Amino acid sequence: MTFHQYTAQVYIPDGKATPEALTRVTRLGIGAHQDDLEFMAFQGILACFQQEAEWFGGVTCTNGAGSARSGPYACFSDDEMQAIRCDEQNLAAQIGQYAAMIQLNYPSSAVKSAVETRLRDDLVALLRATRPRVVYTHNLADKHDTHIGVAVAAIEAMRALPRDERPQEVYGCEVWRDLDWMPDGVKVVQDVGGRENLAAALNGVFDSQIAGGKRYDLGVIGRRRANATFFESHAVDQSESIAFAMDLTPLVRDEALDLADYVDGLIMRFRDDVRSKLHARMGS
Repeated sequence: MTFHQYTAQVYIPDGKATPEALTRVTRLGIGAHQDDLEFMAFQGILACFQQEAEWFGGVTCTNGAGSARSGPYACFSDDEMQAIRCDEQNLAAQIGQYAAMIQLNYPSSAVKSAVETRLRDDLVALLRATRPRVVYTHNLADKHDTHIGVAVAAIEAMRALPRDERPQEVYGCEVWRDLDWMPDGVKVVQDVGGRENLAAALNGVFDSQIAGGKRYDLGVIGRRRANATFFESHAVDQSESIAFAMDLTPLVRDEALDLADYVDGLIMRFRDDVRSKLHARMGS
């Protein structure tokens, strides 16, 4: 495939030809940075791991420049960090047995731009090549501007497809803001327990971030365990590990829906839930 960034690359862990590798994808993760897929789309990776009929495909949109770094990576240049992070992402794809790993290598400035369309166009081409049933991307309440840029571009790309070619399920996942605040009736609960060894292996690949000053490996597992424990106050834990997601499927099915209004509706439901509990206690 040809992408807008000449440095973009496609890695096929099992060596299949690119067209064959892409057409087998059933679940596609679209993340901003190297490691986002492993942190936010583990349900999809787990559902496809060692399966014959299910295959996970990964898309990382940015080039990894500007990463926080300290310790052994403190003196690395942006070019050196980009190369390392690219290799780490491909290693994660190998460990997770992905059908394909695509790195589009955009600078964050292009992803965050309100007028830039190249990322959206690349995602349209990838969605047409893969035709996934399920898509995982960032949630629309994430606090990282680059994550929001990727999520918006992904939704715009899916909306650009004919209706019968759009994914059946689209989830906005946790990274730089968890989704515990969403009322239980609207949050998507993903049980990702049972394969902590795989989760640890995938998270631990990204040494440039972990040894470089960010313990994402511990934070992600801790969040999933906290979600499992604090999800239900009057019952024993039903899972050892849970990820929450925002259902973005309605936004993909109906392009007339406004993205900000959709998220605002979820926030209002949270507000109403908090207020109703307080009013019940205060008798007002």
